[in-house]
Amino acid sequence: MLGGTTEASELAQALANAHIDAIFSYAGRTLSPVAQPLPTRVGGFGGVAGLQAWLQANCITHVIDATHPFAAQMSANAVQACTAAGVPLLAFERAAWQAQAGDNWQYVADIEAAVAALPAEPARVFLAIGKQHLLPFARCPEHAYLLRLVDAPLDLPLRSAQVVIARGPFTVDGDVALLQAHGITHVVAKNAGGSGAQAKLEAARALGLRVILINRPSLPARNTATTTAQVIAWLAQHQAVTGSTERGV
Repeated sequence: MLGGTTEASELAQALANAHIDAIFSYAGRTLSPVAQPLPTRVGGFGGVAGLQAWLQANCITHVIDATHPFAAQMSANAVQACTAAGVPLLAFERAAWQAQAGDNWQYVADIEAAVAALPAEPARVFLAIGKQHLLPFARCPEHAYLLRLVDAPLDLPLRSAQVVIARGPFTVDGDVALLQAHGITHVVAKNAGGSGAQAKLEAARALGLRVILINRPSLPARNTATTTAQVIAWLAQHQAVTGSTERGV
């Protein structure tokens, strides 16, 4: 299983409870990833060819892609590698967030569009996008930025930025307090979906803040599931092995 999300951790527990022989794979971007009830590997595979070779060397019979919805390269690599290796692939996708009454959302295509959507006048911006895509925002040094990260960054490309170290899931009350304490006027977020990080959007709604929401990237066609029960049913339908010399997932 390619993991890294709250839902992936929940699915890992379900696989362990069902005694399905599985390996949990982390990308390795977090210094202290959440412990899993499954054997765990950390790090990349070396592209499509590397992933295909790893699947074959470890006798993997099924792959579940439960990565972040914005891990587009990994998901695309999984489709190609599984096709080449003849291994069934299922994507465990959480539903995207949908605007509700009271929301002030602006949808944008990507990070560059999010930068362009910031106001011309100085603002206080909660950048809820992780640490991989901060550099484009350095072109707008007039803004003060707030970042919430799992690990303390070694350096930041932003001139005026504060960092809060925390790991979700988060609460609405906690995020309302966070946004108020830092005087936030704008929230920039990826439309990741799920419940673990939704609180910031509900907090922004409660405070009447503008949200710049980055749309999900396009991905190759693949089979998908939206619940843990659907994943377990798919594995049963495809006769995933339990505890044999072949690895189930």
